Amino acid sequence: MATDLTALESQVAQTTTAEQSAVLLLTQLHDLLVASQNDPVKLNELISQLAVSKEALAAAVVINTPST
Repeated sequence: MATDLTALESQVAQTTTAEQSAVLLLTQLHDLLVASQNDPVKLNELISQLAVSKEALAAAVVINTPST
């Protein structure tokens, strides 16, 4: 039972960390969008950055999602 509890604690910690990371990401993205809303050059740079990062983020989510 101790092994099961340790595994459960580990899974809860990983899930909590992932959730906190997602909240931080969305907060920072929101802030960048607000800061860029009146500057077309900044907005286009942000769009380009997001296009480059989206595949890396998707891969990281897949890698760090425990299989059931």
